Amino acid sequence: MNPDFTMVIETTLYFLALINPASKIFLLSSIDPPIDRKKLFGLSVQSTVVAFIILLMVTFIGSFILRSVFHVEIYSLKVAGGIILFIIGLQAVRNGRFYESSLHGSLSDISVVPLGAPLIAGPGTITAAISLSSSSGLWLTTSAITLALALNFLMMISSTWIAKILGRFHVIGPLIRITGLIVAAVAVQMVLGGIGDWYSLVKVK
Repeated sequence: MNPDFTMVIETTLYFLALINPASKIFLLSSIDPPIDRKKLFGLSVQSTVVAFIILLMVTFIGSFILRSVFHVEIYSLKVAGGIILFIIGLQAVRNGRFYESSLHGSLSDISVVPLGAPLIAGPGTITAAISLSSSSGLWLTTSAITLALALNFLMMISSTWIAKILGRFHVIGPLIRITGLIVAAVAVQMVLGGIGDWYSLVKVK
């Protein structure tokens, strides 16, 4: 298999774990009153486009803004983003849910906040987009983000159907906790990576 293609697939799966489609499925299926397929499709499209624009912007100019404007290094962002992501994962493991409440407000508002950001373009994905664009290049990062968002979109438009099937087998709670554990593990890896980058720089100096 082509090494570049393998890297794209691996990075796509990494972004998908950070995006965490399971939380979107359970959140969208909990909207009260339930929305029909057309509205669900529109909501999924809008939130995906918003997230894509945000992630594309941070991929191309995020590193410059961090270092030139805020004087923050990538390793600091990795540690901070990892801590926030770990808290989200820990909440899912402990409480069986990623967020405390269902979605409220108009669908157009929901598509931007909280769905577009921070649920899709959250601290983990933003941190990964900035750090990977610096280390692995713009093409790889952009390709992986696009594929991950496309897969997440497909799961979002199928959220009601997926939640009904999972609900019949009473596995929603355990799946949320397992997903939360994976998210927490990714967060720990992100923090360790940031600390490792910092230590390497200090050691060189």
